[in-house]
Amino acid sequence: MNEERRLELGQFLRDRRANLVRADHGLPPIGRSRTLGLRREEIAAFAAVSVTWYTWLEQGRDINASRQVLDSVGRVLRLTAAENSYLLAMGGYASVPTAEVLPIEAAPPHLQALLDALDFPAFAVAPDWGIAGWNRAYACLYSRIAEVAPAERNLLWLIFTDPALREILPDWEETSRHFVAEFRAEAGPRLGSAPHTSLVERLREASPEFARIWAERGVEGFSSRQRVFLHPQVGELVFEHHRLVPSDAPELHFVLYAPTPGTPTRERLAALAVEGAHPAGRSGAAEG
Repeated sequence: MNEERRLELGQFLRDRRANLVRADHGLPPIGRSRTLGLRREEIAAFAAVSVTWYTWLEQGRDINASRQVLDSVGRVLRLTAAENSYLLAMGGYASVPTAEVLPIEAAPPHLQALLDALDFPAFAVAPDWGIAGWNRAYACLYSRIAEVAPAERNLLWLIFTDPALREILPDWEETSRHFVAEFRAEAGPRLGSAPHTSLVERLREASPEFARIWAERGVEGFSSRQRVFLHPQVGELVFEHHRLVPSDAPELHFVLYAPTPGTPTRERLAALAVEGAHPAGRSGAAEG
């Protein structure tokens, strides 16, 4: 376990411990009013580990924690499935390889052809959340995608730094929080790698909002959900947000925005396609 993951593990445990409701564990308040937060010794007792060992774990010391023990601590902390997977990744039990992943410059041609065949917005996301390909409908939805410099064509970077993207997201605060929590969950095994550290530091410097949300250490697994966009030309567009993983390229994720039935979204997308010819996009399609 590298040092950055050890320190992140310790801080993650402290944050989750501090937010536990004492009554949920059958414990009385501390003093007259403190109802949140368990003591380290209480976590250790419930997890059946020594207080010293658990303290070292929170301090980020170089100790080897078994998967069984981490799972036990996760149960006491009442972690979600995504949070527990993140805990295990920090402890060195990643479900994906921890080796550094090389950037993906463009989706393979056969996968780009699949994107192009869809009549609703879709794009491909690399492990570092770089946008490796997109289709014409996505370029209609977010018209600046082909103009963005390839080095900045990263979904997380654009969400926090591009005012044009923020303007079409009426629920930007909620969306950005979901994205950061999902990114943290997926990037856990790569924490401490040079590309991951560089991206996070750039975002911290560029966006105080990202720095604030990142410090909250939210962790979420992806779940399909409704997404709403306010397009300056056609108004409200309502989609079902889904994500698929190609079996022959599992390092890529396809993000799909399927028009929600019962809304005029499909017709408005068609109108957008007629109004302007936006190029379908491989990551090298245009230089910003």
